[in-house]
Amino acid sequence: MPFSKQQTNYQSEITLFLDGLKKTNPKLAQQQCDGRALLWDKAPINLGERNRNNESALPFDSMTYPT
Repeated sequence: MPFSKQQTNYQSEITLFLDGLKKTNPKLAQQQCDGRALLWDKAPINLGERNRNNESALPFDSMTYPT
């Protein structure tokens, strides 16, 4: 099937499926944003607190072997 500028009305099966899904569930976009915020979006970093945490961390021995 040749594609050209004249055939601009073509939509793939996946596009049709996603459009139908969005029509049947209009809250889907908001649910996706809420899920992303829950799992990925982080609160801003407080630099003072981060520095205190780094300073209070115990030193780590990189090569520890049981004796």
